[in-house]
Amino acid sequence: YEAEYKKDLQALNIRTEGTLFPRATEYIQEQIDLVRTLEQKGYTYKTSDGIYFDTSKFSHYADFAKLDVKGMQEGARVATNDEKKNATDFALWKFSPSNEKRDMEWKSPWGIGFPGWHIECSAMSIAKFGEHIDIHTGGVDLIFPHHENEIAQSECATGMQFVKYWMHNEHLMVDGKKMSKSLGNFYTLRDLIDKGIDPLAFRYWLYTGHYRT
Repeated sequence: YEAEYKKDLQALNIRTEGTLFPRATEYIQEQIDLVRTLEQKGYTYKTSDGIYFDTSKFSHYADFAKLDVKGMQEGARVATNDEKKNATDFALWKFSPSNEKRDMEWKSPWGIGFPGWHIECSAMSIAKFGEHIDIHTGGVDLIFPHHENEIAQSECATGMQFVKYWMHNEHLMVDGKKMSKSLGNFYTLRDLIDKGIDPLAFRYWLYTGHYRT
């Protein structure tokens, strides 16, 4: 996937000199260290399946995504965990099941397990760019819970504003519907090339619309 991605960048004439391509698996220790920092500052608690971030301890939680936290129902996005204190609490470190060995798991102060979905991004960003960055991008579907949780864990760990400017792009539309694998209307750059569309023409076409539309 990484090789194909870089081929697409080249076909689109997107320059990558000086670009970093960190892998989450290369920053496991940094992720563990970040969870330990949050633990030491009193933002975490332990359940039977992992270490969780207590969102009630971060007063600005829900501000970024303009959430109605009280009206939220647990289980809409992920499996319900009755041990969670709040519906919005999220896993920082998950324990490996005792009856199986996962393909990817590591030793930690809390036992054998693996990082939660969000902690890797904060850990790699802090390791490469420091505790504050100016611009963070992503799709609108990442505003919640991913970016909301990135902000919470990063700012609670460092005491600093995590990001100054957020830029979220809207979904791509195909035949009036959101492009997705589940709908079968998903196209790769190679698919477009096979249809006779020049990659640079496709890039120019993307520029004709605002990134948030």
